[in-house]
Amino acid sequence: MTYREILKTYEAYALENKKESSAIKMLLMHFSHLSGSKLLAHMHDEMSEDAFALFKNAAMEYVEHHKPVQHLIGSEMFFGYQFHVNEHVLIPRFETEELVEQTLLLMDVHFEDYDSIDLLDLGTGSGCIAIALDLEEARIHATGSDISYEAVEMAKKNAIFLKSTAEFIQGDLFEPFKGKTFDIILSNPPYIPENEEMDPLVKDYEPHVALFGGSDGLDFYKKIIQTLPNHLNDHYLVGFEHAYHHAKAIRALCEKALPNATIIQKKDMQGKDRMTFLVS
Repeated sequence: MTYREILKTYEAYALENKKESSAIKMLLMHFSHLSGSKLLAHMHDEMSEDAFALFKNAAMEYVEHHKPVQHLIGSEMFFGYQFHVNEHVLIPRFETEELVEQTLLLMDVHFEDYDSIDLLDLGTGSGCIAIALDLEEARIHATGSDISYEAVEMAKKNAIFLKSTAEFIQGDLFEPFKGKTFDIILSNPPYIPENEEMDPLVKDYEPHVALFGGSDGLDFYKKIIQTLPNHLNDHYLVGFEHAYHHAKAIRALCEKALPNATIIQKKDMQGKDRMTFLVS
């Protein structure tokens, strides 16, 4: 079969089963070792039998067994960088790219005169936030932490792969940082309520420790915000990604813990209240 025939057949197969046709193209590019433009140029060429067998198996895993395409190809793009992912880390989402972008914009205003900036990423997962910021801003010294040993190992692998100087430590939230303070603290903690219905692509394959945040989804925000004052320098920036319906609750938690901070809440590209920042 030609690449065109394979793409047409398996895109239809995906759509018939209520899956994304774009995932099929990603798989075809991966197993053909062709970029998007090169695949387009070779549409009338035949795919080798060995490569097609690998592609077909992956397509069935995605469509019939709900396995995320990112796990099948082993990576996901985030802020223009390729991050390795597996079942031990949350797949980076485009909403989190907006947290990175807004952090960079706020940094330019609030840390204009700083030569060096200490940043902590709590619950780092794949390391995407810490590494992206480390690569984008030379003044940042980034540290990421995660309770999962496997996640920390993946973050370290990504740092090496992307030539980032970000460091990663295993530990539960602030536990490894007693007596340590930071200029910037960021977190995209688990925020899905325990009983919320979820797509099998997420629920069956992504780590529950990175997804669920207690009965109301706020458990980790409460723990982090309560302890924040012990780990902030006098001049600081704090940023959270959160569910849009948690914006008011998180504002209230922040006002109680850091009453003198300026709170800035930002909407994502869909117009939803997805980010909360504190500055002083």
